[in-house]
Amino acid sequence: MAAVTEKDKLAKAIAKKLHSLEGTARAWDLKLEDSGADWACASMVVREDMLNGLGTTHGGMIFALADTVFAWACNSANVRTFAQHASITFLSAGKLGEKLTAQARLDAAEARTGVYTVHVKGDDGRIIAVFQGLSRTAGGEILENKEAEND
Repeated sequence: MAAVTEKDKLAKAIAKKLHSLEGTARAWDLKLEDSGADWACASMVVREDMLNGLGTTHGGMIFALADTVFAWACNSANVRTFAQHASITFLSAGKLGEKLTAQARLDAAEARTGVYTVHVKGDDGRIIAVFQGLSRTAGGEILENKEAEND
């Protein structure tokens, strides 16, 4: 296992802060599983109110989980960053009661633009969806230095 760096500690503090501020995370009971520099992992358990008319997980819920973990990953360097573009490919249906886990990772970055891939998996490890996000930094910090040091 790789050593935890200062960048990883900062990234985790940022993910925790963003998680605490997001009403959607509370509404959907999103769990921050772990995070580090340029990556993050979160999960949610599919509830009845998250199902579509066919009884499977609504695509918007899967997208929201992937988009949230993408946001935590692309903000991990403590520079305010937003989605510029995102797309998702659905491969398998999520089921009622199933825990969906999403992991985002930076693929490439140049100047103010980053490219991330998020894999959303079901309980059994099957890939539910693959999300690709393009980020754009806007400038400004999420955590002030003192706040990051105290977390």
